[in-house]
Amino acid sequence: MPTTIRYFASVRETIGCASEQLELPAELRTLGQARQWLAQRSPRHADALGPQRTLRMACNHVMAGAEAPLADGCELAFFPPVTGG
Repeated sequence: MPTTIRYFASVRETIGCASEQLELPAELRTLGQARQWLAQRSPRHADALGPQRTLRMACNHVMAGAEAPLADGCELAFFPPVTGG
């Protein structure tokens, strides 16, 4: 499923890019599973998205929890609980 992933604030700085267009594996069904999969992509992704980090997440511009379902062509966003203006 083609998915746009957006990273904000310190997550963006740690990973080194603001967004990625990725084909997520079909077996990923939730936002939490997508986060776990993304965290395995590189050491930078692991540092930014791993379970040790408190993050807010959104799916299609709506704040969502780890259990939120994924849909084809969705846009995911990850950011720290507090971001600057």
